[in-house]
Amino acid sequence: MNFKYIHIGALINQAVTESGMETSRICNFLKCTEQDVSEMYQSKSLDTEILLKWSKLLEYDFFRVYTQHLILYAPPAKENKLSDDNNSNLPYFRKNVYTQEIIDFIIEEIAKGNMTKKEAMEKYKIPKTTLYKWFHKYLPT
Repeated sequence: MNFKYIHIGALINQAVTESGMETSRICNFLKCTEQDVSEMYQSKSLDTEILLKWSKLLEYDFFRVYTQHLILYAPPAKENKLSDDNNSNLPYFRKNVYTQEIIDFIIEEIAKGNMTKKEAMEKYKIPKTTLYKWFHKYLPT
C-alpha cells in the first residue's frame, strides 16, 4: 500500500469487492443510488461523514490510511502545542498508531542502512522500547 498517494474511492471499491457485499445493501445503508456509489468509487477523496459510514458498513477504518500518511509524510512538528495547551478542548492522543506496513517499512529502512534506529525514533516519534520490541518480534535473527 502506497500511503503517499491515497485514492480512497479505489480503496473502498477494493474493500467492497473483497467483502462481496451487494450494491443494494450499500445503497440502503448509505441512502443513495447505485450511480452515487459508482461516483464514490471514482472519487479521490470523500466527505468525512460519508467515509465514516463506509468504515462502519465495511468494518474497516479508512481514516487510518490518512493517519499512516501523516506518520510517514507530515513534516516533523517542533512540539505539539495543542497537547501542551491546557486551554484546548481538542482530544489529545498519547500514542501513535502503527500498522504492520509502517512497522515493516521502518524495520526495512533500518536494516538496509537508509536510517539509523536513532533517526527513526526521532523522525517517527517511536519510543526506544517500542522500536526494539519490533526488531525482536519481526526481524529474524
